Amino acid sequence: MIVKLLSALTALLLMSGAAHAQLENADPQRGKAASSSCAACHGQQGNSVVPNYPNLAGQHADYIYDHLQFYKSGERENAIMLGQAAGLDKQTMADLAVYFSELDAELGETPEELLSTGRSIYMGGIDEKGVPACVSCHGPGGMGVPNSGYPRLSGQKVEYTIEQLGLYQSGKRSGYGQAGLMNDIASKLDDEEIQAVANYVRGLYPTDIAAE
Repeated sequence: MIVKLLSALTALLLMSGAAHAQLENADPQRGKAASSSCAACHGQQGNSVVPNYPNLAGQHADYIYDHLQFYKSGERENAIMLGQAAGLDKQTMADLAVYFSELDAELGETPEELLSTGRSIYMGGIDEKGVPACVSCHGPGGMGVPNSGYPRLSGQKVEYTIEQLGLYQSGKRSGYGQAGLMNDIASKLDDEEIQAVANYVRGLYPTDIAAE
């Protein structure tokens, strides 16, 4: 599994070079102007008002930029986002990505009854199932790794995280970015473990880790 992680990270770092160049010329003010059609699903400030739609505020710009391209190409399947991304050029995608990345992510909470299990899986994995610790890619505070394809999970909507892990588990989300790695991991998790992890990252923040 460690070899897979390193191989995936290397490939994604190479792929991120072109995205980084585009993002250097991005303008968050242009992104804000172009974001009006995003608000219905992702909120006025990038924090979703619908539980099944993700928060974009504070997400890495390169991750948003790459996934807008995945939606546009159809590599990441979603009928709504295909329609939204279809008319976007790369500059507008970059502008939107930088705009959302600079917004403040909302805070969430983890239910007490799920905290221990969620923390155990996130921080230590599940050895008997061959599930690696989430922290190895997404960091101790859930902030992910910029320019690697590993997104911020901190504060993300529980329902959205559960849905995406289910798509990885079924193989319906696969074939691009880090999806292949997540297919392998999610296939080993049961519904209770997925729920615990999703709730844990909802309430996970770097300040919480620093205080422990």
